[in-house]
Formats: sequence, C-alpha cells, structure tokens
Amino acid sequence: MSGLLRNLFTLLFSVFGHGKSDVQSRLSTRFLVTPLDAGLAVLKSDKYFQLAEAAQLDFVVRTGLLGTLLRERTSFVNASQLVRFSRPVRMFSRVTVESEIAWWDDKCAWFSHRFLVGDAEHGQVWVKMKFKQGRLTIDPRQLIGHTARAKPEHLSLWDRTLATAS
Repeated sequence: MSGLLRNLFTLLFSVFGHGKSDVQSRLSTRFLVTPLDAGLAVLKSDKYFQLAEAAQLDFVVRTGLLGTLLRERTSFVNASQLVRFSRPVRMFSRVTVESEIAWWDDKCAWFSHRFLVGDAEHGQVWVKMKFKQGRLTIDPRQLIGHTARAKPEHLSLWDRTLATAS
C-alpha cells in the first residue's frame, strides 16, 4: 500500500514540474524513508524498487514523456531490474534518487536510478524497459530521439547474462 500512496503523491508533485526537463536529462527526486519502508532500522531491499518506480514516474511526468505515451497509447513495461546496494539507508533519511535514461537502442531503454543520502551513494537500481503498444514493441528512439553514446559495457554484460539465463 505504501508504494501506491507514494506513486500518487509523486504524481501530484511531479505535475508542477511537467514538461520543464528534457527526456535526455538527469532528474532528482527526494523521498523520506518512513517506518513503512524500513525493517528494524534500514530501508528494506524491495523498497529500493518502489522508490525507483516512483522516481521513474516522476521522470516521465516532468519530461513530458507521459503525455506522449498517453497520446500514442503506448505504455512501458520493465523487462528486467538490477540493484546494487552500497550502504544501508537508515529510517527517516532523506533519499535523493537521480534518474536518467542511461542508454537506449531500437528495442529497450535502460533507466539508471542512483540513491544518495547527502553526497554519498547508497545504491543503484537499473531498469531495462520496453515501450509497448499492445503486443508491439515501439522503438525508443521514436520517443527519446537518437543517442550518440556507445552502450556502456556493464549493460552489454547484463544483456549477455540475461541471454544465457533463459
């Protein structure tokens, strides 16, 4: 239930920043870690994914991408997620989640969500996602534009690992 409430509040607050950022930029969203997010004293591992989801929702609203998706009847689905924990996040900490679309090709886009408390990185969630119209996968370049960056090696390694696991 806390994830649904957080997403609703994030959506409400994101509307005020709607369309003010470029889809290829890095955006920051702040969250308070509450007792609903923590075990005994630290952020529970599954809550990293909930915070990343809320930050991703904030990103698509503030960049105007959500409006484009709704107009074109396109949704996005997560194909895979990867988390790296660096340090525990204590209850009642203010967490900044820096979100960006790190890379994209003709099939998928990879979101990066860095978790910061102060200036210290405490973790990172990577989300490999697809844009869909029904069963049809939409080329992310139609929505995001083209990229001149090379695919980061760690994303290539992740894809190879996923390919061998299936």
